[in-house]
Amino acid sequence: MNAVLEPILRSTKWDEPIDALVRARARERARRRQFIETLREDQKAEFICGEVVVHSPVTVRHNLVANRLATMLDIYTRRRGLGLLGREKLLISLSRNDYEPDIVWFASDKAAQLLPDQRRCPAPDFIAEVLSDSTEATDRGVKRVDYAAHHVTEYWIVDPDAETVEVHVLGVDEYPASTRRSSGMLISVAIPGFTIPLRAVFDDAECDAAIAAMYAPKPEPAVE
Repeated sequence: MNAVLEPILRSTKWDEPIDALVRARARERARRRQFIETLREDQKAEFICGEVVVHSPVTVRHNLVANRLATMLDIYTRRRGLGLLGREKLLISLSRNDYEPDIVWFASDKAAQLLPDQRRCPAPDFIAEVLSDSTEATDRGVKRVDYAAHHVTEYWIVDPDAETVEVHVLGVDEYPASTRRSSGMLISVAIPGFTIPLRAVFDDAECDAAIAAMYAPKPEPAVE
């Protein structure tokens, strides 16, 4: 039995909390409908646990880091026909919340179900969030739990100031703890074959080299 529900279900006075929850859910659903109907393309906003969160502009460093990672993912994905990459203005609508992650990626089977004019998308296979002071608690908190609950295979948390990346790969129902890495190779589980030096996310020269490697022709098999 769910630990949250157990005390209510065992209470002799359960009508009041249940009725309060039903009323709260109805109010939240109305707010969410209004959020969806009034959200503009020039806004960066999310609906999280009943609240509308409007985001301030990001720093130049944040923008550069997000662009490097997105560029590498986009080139790799398009050259191999592996799926669809989305940037921060693609709205991901989960069972309760609506997010605009910095980077999302859909495998080919999910991408094929997306319509050109679609504005709300289901949970993708890969998400990357680039931290900022105002979003770090949410990115490490409710989003991490929610992405796992909706079966997002892989979640990267990128810290542009510390220049670290955390790779979270879905377990049974959650993301096991992951260490913050500052060097080595990043190997994606969700995106087949996508492997880049971690430093390519934070350094232009490393990023250019990683992109060049994606364009390099594959070696011909040896002839015996």
